[in-house]
Amino acid sequence: MNIAKQRVVVLGGTSGIGYATAQAAAAHGAEVVVVSSNEQRVRAAADRLGVTGIAADLNELPAGLFDEIGAFDHLVYTAGGPLSLMPVTDFDPVVARDFFGLRYFGALSAVRAALPVLREGGSITLTTGTAGDRPSPGWAVASSICGAVDSLTRALAVELAPIRVNAVKPGVTRSPLWGAGADDFYTQTAAQVPLRRVGEVGDVADAYLYLIGQPFTTGTVVTVDGGALLV
Repeated sequence: MNIAKQRVVVLGGTSGIGYATAQAAAAHGAEVVVVSSNEQRVRAAADRLGVTGIAADLNELPAGLFDEIGAFDHLVYTAGGPLSLMPVTDFDPVVARDFFGLRYFGALSAVRAALPVLREGGSITLTTGTAGDRPSPGWAVASSICGAVDSLTRALAVELAPIRVNAVKPGVTRSPLWGAGADDFYTQTAAQVPLRRVGEVGDVADAYLYLIGQPFTTGTVVTVDGGALLV
């Protein structure tokens, strides 16, 4: 994999999986731009990584965001708020639309806005999740989003060719997304996974870097779950 001097834009790149991906890309010599909504976190992440940081609301993508970024090679979309369950009996369409807003429509809006400045030979890597394949009670909305992103990845790979479009599908991964006090959940999950641990953000970041640098892969969803979907 050679992404040295290539420009990688990570939307949602200030914490968790996005931050780890930005860090890994920078370590491989890429010129990285991280974008997130919290200006303070953007500044802190950019300073730690030695990359460019831009604060922008990814729920309402600013019209000039990609004009400000300029031409680049690879788009990575990892933006997503804290996970919340919603049993069907508690279904709230407003909350569900908000959940879809950042994770699905935000991703699609970002792809559309990025196309004019995405260089030839570039790639787009989205983020889905194993809940689409193995939902639990209360996960109707969350699993629907994962399934939608899976399908979006394949559809965009056909429509935008020869731009490569792929996605990463993490299983349970130790990150701020699960909130504080998740240690018991991690322990319970690890006991059920063939590799006997939950994922770390670095494990998942490696999958994004693989897809960024793999020139003959498109329409593919790479699962990084320690074998959880096998059992």
